[in-house]
Amino acid sequence: MARDQLHLNLFILGCGHHKAAWRHPASPAERLGDIRYYEELARIAERGKLDAVFFADSMATGSVEDGFYWHLEPLTALSAISRATERIGLISTVSSTFYTPFHAARLVASLDHISGGRMGWNVVTSMFDSEARNHNYTAMPDHTARYARAEEFVEAVLALWDSWQDDAIECDRQGRYADPAKVRKIQHHGEHFLVDGPLNLPRPPQGRPVLVQAGASEQGRDLAARYAEAIYAVAFDLEAAQQYYQDIKARVQAAGRHDPVPVLPGLVTYVASTEAEAKAKQRELDECLPVAASLRQLGLFIEQDCSDWELDAPVPELPPLDAFSGPQGRYATILRIVETEQPTLRELLGRLAAGGGHCTLVGTPESIADEMERWFRNEGADGFNLMPPSLPGGIEDFVDQVVPELQRRGLFRQEYQATTLRGHLGLERP
Repeated sequence: MARDQLHLNLFILGCGHHKAAWRHPASPAERLGDIRYYEELARIAERGKLDAVFFADSMATGSVEDGFYWHLEPLTALSAISRATERIGLISTVSSTFYTPFHAARLVASLDHISGGRMGWNVVTSMFDSEARNHNYTAMPDHTARYARAEEFVEAVLALWDSWQDDAIECDRQGRYADPAKVRKIQHHGEHFLVDGPLNLPRPPQGRPVLVQAGASEQGRDLAARYAEAIYAVAFDLEAAQQYYQDIKARVQAAGRHDPVPVLPGLVTYVASTEAEAKAKQRELDECLPVAASLRQLGLFIEQDCSDWELDAPVPELPPLDAFSGPQGRYATILRIVETEQPTLRELLGRLAAGGGHCTLVGTPESIADEMERWFRNEGADGFNLMPPSLPGGIEDFVDQVVPELQRRGLFRQEYQATTLRGHLGLERP
């Protein structure tokens, strides 16, 4: 597929990506355990002809007073959503640190069968010690160890999906059900995993569900370049987006791959018929934000206690990226915001409240489409991972106002041309 149209993905998260979205009087906070809420969101995205809906995941419970996102386990929720939709792709996070390859391969392949070939899996190594302590670790393994495990994990899962040939099943009622010569053990005996195989269900409809990754560190980028078929990115402006885009595309080429590998930066949008109305929507959410919770979130991002910092003074100097041991993608973005915008602490909190430093566009459908097109035309993005600050309103605004403008410009599909996630993304079936 030629690179002539955007790819758009809805990142579903609680009541929206703004930290205070659940506090708004019109929020669906009481419905976060109701599968019908998520089905409705997926149907809105499907009405807009989006490529996929995506669920992140966490393996721990933080401060519940500040809001809570993780009501339903994503793969379980997507089982229901797959039956409530027809064409849209379905992507779930799977942790290579806490799952085993066989378990993950079976779950995701089962959903690929259930959905008729619409599944993708976002491979993560997980982040926090609080998650590790729910999975028999005293603390998270170090970064290098997690990525070494992740690479072997991916290799084993792909081998399991390939352990049945496409034509293995014969269903000969007078003879055999399947040809045993076309169902093979994988005999994976590695440093982290022992997996004999084969998988105990036939090859997925897509051959392999789509592998998505969000590589920010050196090891993360290398893993994405070798295996990912779509990449989520963090970039708060076009310059940062271009740097990441050029680097990851060069790594993909150096890995000997010729796949399209679309790069999808996160995008937060406040949409209205005038810029003033859009800014009023943003301000309305920002005013719901409690300062103490915002400072706790920032402290998590930068791994420092900032509860006593002066709100209306410039942000204190932060350690350089190479001295930071936590998740590097978001931290690098925070450093860039501080360096280029020189915000006060209060301004930085507002900037991070929705999307944690991802690109934020506030304006009319035309102005938002202009900026999306500028990123697309100038090799900053192949599409976007939409992160509405509030749900369902944020995705309804985008689908009803921005998508028609993108379609008018020929930048986005009018109708689905494919039935699988691979088809939507222009990827070959392996």
